[in-house]
Amino acid sequence: MAHENPEQRTDTDRQSVRALERGLEILRCFKPGDRFLGNQEIAARTGLPKPTVSRLTYTLTRLGYLSYSEKFGKYHLDSAVLALGYSYLVNMDVRRIARPLMQELAEYAQASVAFGVQDRLSMLYVEAYRSSATVTLTLDVGSQIPIATTSMGRALLCALPEAERNSILEQVQLRNKTDWPRIESGIEQARKDYAERGFCLSLGDWKRDVHAVAAPLIPADGSRILVFSCAGAAFQLRRHMLEDDIGPRLLNLITNVKDALDRLS
Repeated sequence: MAHENPEQRTDTDRQSVRALERGLEILRCFKPGDRFLGNQEIAARTGLPKPTVSRLTYTLTRLGYLSYSEKFGKYHLDSAVLALGYSYLVNMDVRRIARPLMQELAEYAQASVAFGVQDRLSMLYVEAYRSSATVTLTLDVGSQIPIATTSMGRALLCALPEAERNSILEQVQLRNKTDWPRIESGIEQARKDYAERGFCLSLGDWKRDVHAVAAPLIPADGSRILVFSCAGAAFQLRRHMLEDDIGPRLLNLITNVKDALDRLS
């Protein structure tokens, strides 16, 4: 399901708790590599008034989601956030089932194999394995990649209902007006590939030296779509390899994972 920006919602959404939304937006400000953020930086990222940010960071600190560094005069994520994320990961049967299959494909392709979920206009890595030879793509659990130019994101778009896909693409277009014709062309090609082969490619569209293939796993219970990908150096993973070998192997991996999940339900 597509995620909205809380600041874009209308006042008619009476079920929404504004303070909670804003508090979660503050936690979302911390990206990989952001160890410390100050109230001013958080205010700039969220668009919230600085007095509001100050009250919320104080509350989140009291609850154990943030911790304040006297030395730097800034905040960092604390253990309560880790507890939430850990509980989410531990309760995902798919990680346990997919792990050995992902490792096997990663070593075969000498590449990186991962699966992720949608996070607004990005894809969030939930699990990732790299072969010992992988040097081009070193993303790990928690990393985020763009939804419109990566194979993982394109596969997600292809699997979404039309209304959700169009909503996301409208947002992507608004944020990338100059590059939109190139982005749109890549997505259209991905939809053709998905219809013909069941998987999508990204050949240097996100990072020039990275080629990747991805396909979705659509759970039978209607829960959120998972997307598996295999990515590596462009000079290693040529188009024909992705189309004729790695892509079909990835589809087979997904079929095996889905069958195992169905047996658990």
